[in-house]
Amino acid sequence: MAHLTQILLLLAVAVAVVLACQRLQVPTALGYLLVGVILGPHTAGPTVNVPEFAALAEFGVVFLLFTIGLNFSLPQLQALRHQVLGLGTGQVAFTTAAVGLAGWLAGVPAAAAFVLGAVFAQSSTTIIASLLKERGEDNAPRGRLGLAMSVFQDVTAVPFLVVIPVLGAATAADVLAAELAWALAKALLAFALVFIAGRLLLRRLIHHVAEGRSAEMFTLTVLLIALLAAWATQGFGLSLAFGGFLAGMILGETEFRHQVEASMRPFRDVLLGLFFVGIGMRFDPSAAWPVLHWALLGAAVILASKLLIVATMVRRAGLPLQQAWRTALLLAVGGEFGLALVAIALDAQVVDARLGQIAISAVLLSMVAGALLIRFNGAIAARLAATAGPHPELPGGDALQAAAGRPGQVVIGGYGRVGHTIAVLLQARGVPFVALDTDPKRVAQGRADGHAVSYGDIADPELLAAIHVERAALVLLAVDDAGTALKAVTLLRRACPQVPVIARARNLDDSAALIAAGAAHAHPEAIEASLRLGAAALQMLQVPAEEVEQLVQGVRDWDYRPVVDAGEERDAGPPAAR
Repeated sequence: MAHLTQILLLLAVAVAVVLACQRLQVPTALGYLLVGVILGPHTAGPTVNVPEFAALAEFGVVFLLFTIGLNFSLPQLQALRHQVLGLGTGQVAFTTAAVGLAGWLAGVPAAAAFVLGAVFAQSSTTIIASLLKERGEDNAPRGRLGLAMSVFQDVTAVPFLVVIPVLGAATAADVLAAELAWALAKALLAFALVFIAGRLLLRRLIHHVAEGRSAEMFTLTVLLIALLAAWATQGFGLSLAFGGFLAGMILGETEFRHQVEASMRPFRDVLLGLFFVGIGMRFDPSAAWPVLHWALLGAAVILASKLLIVATMVRRAGLPLQQAWRTALLLAVGGEFGLALVAIALDAQVVDARLGQIAISAVLLSMVAGALLIRFNGAIAARLAATAGPHPELPGGDALQAAAGRPGQVVIGGYGRVGHTIAVLLQARGVPFVALDTDPKRVAQGRADGHAVSYGDIADPELLAAIHVERAALVLLAVDDAGTALKAVTLLRRACPQVPVIARARNLDDSAALIAAGAAHAHPEAIEASLRLGAAALQMLQVPAEEVEQLVQGVRDWDYRPVVDAGEERDAGPPAAR
């Protein structure tokens, strides 16, 4: 209880600052950094000094890497090797090499110059995603390609988690080479152990827990898996975050990926916020002022190097010149993971406090300037393309744009008999879809049928955010529980009103409630079954098919009132009997 006052102060300042950032449409990561500056030891006013704070903040990076691992399982990395894998890896490698070489030539020690290159190569996935969604560009080819490259930057940052601590432990070239080789060997061993244990144990464990239909137990189990993997890699002398990434990769191969991500999102967001607060506490305004010119130069290097390197690579891959510039402008922004690498390098004493201040200040300045570049990427790209003059299109552009811009898929809620039938029809027509169900046995059966079925509750708002339901072409609710369907429709109307929703209903009352909540159509299955039986009977009695279809559609157009009213009169009986 000794630190309760400081914790309350931290929460109060965080709520106020983050709320202001949301109102001003400023990325919340910058808000958490500002909270750290305000409550840090380098500014006037109250200071938060909780010993356990640093440990909790470190778990923010663990869960960040865990969720990244969920989205990059081994099969997905294999599928992306020719597009995003090559572009993402190339951008990080070229930026790290170019900036690191420039820093070394400027007199920065080799190890510190390498860290600067790795830090400057990162882009903010949070800023890119939020601003693209705000501008409605997240579904454009450049938006999808830029965001995919940004996420893959986070994946390529995983080796830095292994290398940077080693740089602080060894200085001689032969010792450094031996330490790096040993660290990489341990990383491969940790990967093999986690991978084998995951394949043999984790899938069975998570499947067994999911059968209990307990959200609390599911969340506890996922927390145990993530932290157990982090503990295992730390035991090998590697970082906690590397273990989180490995656990995410393993669970990303299962049918529970979306629900796992939804369960971990609140923990990740809160702990990652604490991590940014911790970074902000490292920032010393008085120490940053004397090196402000170096910080401004560093921010310019971040923006210019990535702008030129990404534009060149994407252009060579075949995208039109203006689109290449727009993609490069998205990725020019500095990244929160760069701040994480700075923190790791400071703890490992690879960089000194002065260089750390310069790096943190440069990344922060580039995040602010980069946000402006993203907001006005269209106008800036048009000016850059016009300055460069006309350029012929390079071969291969269609393939890249097709890979970056696939049409929206259909989301099916529920994979019982109705959901399965819908999936069969969609697959027969080649329509991409993903189905969600809370019954692990149905999920397993759907995957055995060759359908994209995942474990998850369609009425879970975190799950809807995890699957990016706002990008869907259509949502079909086939769940047999009226309450779940109504909750899902309400959430969908609030989160993505542009996505049409079709729902299954048991009766006319449920149908009316779903339509009132925002469903485009809600077909009462009992009445629909009666209509189809009646239609079949009329056709067997030689009534023309067109006339039968008109009769059936007429009943639907009148919200089933003809059959419902007739049914009510029949149930009530003749007037004399009432």
